[in-house]
Amino acid sequence: MRKHFILFLIGGILSLIIAMGIGRFAYTPILPLMQKDLSFSNAVAGYLASSNYAGYLLGAILAGAIPLKKYRTISLRIHLITSILTTMLMGLTYSPLLWYMLRFVSGFASAFVLVLASGIVLDKLASINKTSWSGLFYGGVGLGIFSSSIIIPILNQSFQWEGTWIGLAAISGILAFFVWSWLYDTPNNVEMKNTQVAFAQVPPKKWIPWLTIAYGLEGLGYIVTGTFIVSIAEKTSFFHNNATFVWMMVGLAAIPSCLIWSVLAKKWGYVKSLVLAMVLQSFGIMMPVFWMSKNSFVISALLFGATFMGITTLATTLGRQMNPSNSSQTIGNLTAIYAGGQLIGPTLAGVISSFTHNFNLALLGAASVILLGAGLLFNGIKFEREAPKMTKPKNFSL
Repeated sequence: MRKHFILFLIGGILSLIIAMGIGRFAYTPILPLMQKDLSFSNAVAGYLASSNYAGYLLGAILAGAIPLKKYRTISLRIHLITSILTTMLMGLTYSPLLWYMLRFVSGFASAFVLVLASGIVLDKLASINKTSWSGLFYGGVGLGIFSSSIIIPILNQSFQWEGTWIGLAAISGILAFFVWSWLYDTPNNVEMKNTQVAFAQVPPKKWIPWLTIAYGLEGLGYIVTGTFIVSIAEKTSFFHNNATFVWMMVGLAAIPSCLIWSVLAKKWGYVKSLVLAMVLQSFGIMMPVFWMSKNSFVISALLFGATFMGITTLATTLGRQMNPSNSSQTIGNLTAIYAGGQLIGPTLAGVISSFTHNFNLALLGAASVILLGAGLLFNGIKFEREAPKMTKPKNFSL
């Protein structure tokens, strides 16, 4: 039983490495390589990012709306294959129009993988009273970012940016074999709605709209740094030709962050932990504006990496706990509003930076909307103090 669960969890982690760490976020460190070779503007870079997030938005909406409870495994596999193919095709064309289409489809696939894998894994964890282990699962995004930041410079040195996309797709294909073998729904997961599960003190279901709006503002703000941090660093004298190091720091901090925030949430409460994470993230985003140095970029990257997936872990786990009978729909709705913010952020930041010739105003705006989102969450703290604890079911060892 224990070995089976470990392989199941690894399969979930690998699915996020493929669809999120590589399929979605590899664009950030590859972007300056493409711009250096092809000389397209920040505005075009922003449009490319936004096309990905437009697909992500549509995918999140459909993943939450379509009743896929009995077909999560096969749907997950189809969208993993789609993510890998779009990654490969990015290195086989020079047409911006095709890039827009590929990034759109890639975003669509990554949203489905995130929502479906989250539903499968979180339902399984809840059924065995191990919800706090969700941090290990979401750490797959950070692991994908960190690993790709090591691999990308190596691939680029030998095969240029085109070969980098293709090489990452080949690696993803290998990892997908293990996902296919280890990650799948079980009857226990499908019947979760009939299972009593022990949850920490959380706000009632009616509080979900507050969480949703705050999470949308987080998506709008964080993605500015998530898209452009490597490009910003590349234009300084501190990281010339070595800006991928900044993205490596993001990934390094993201790997343990989800587990750490899960532990803190169990001790302090999910809402308080979300507020703290968003405040720390906003501070990190605005840091390079007021303190331009190598250290400021490293600290900013570490704070960003330590919070952005932690916030996703907290928000999706909290949403699932408030509506356990339909976890995929709740996670899909949260992911959709998050993606809506991401759709606006890169385009707005790209246009502003093209007009002001720097990213300072865009970074300050991003930090401000995240602080606003944190402020909206304050009224949920009272529920964590007042909500009665639920009776824990019998726990069994793995």
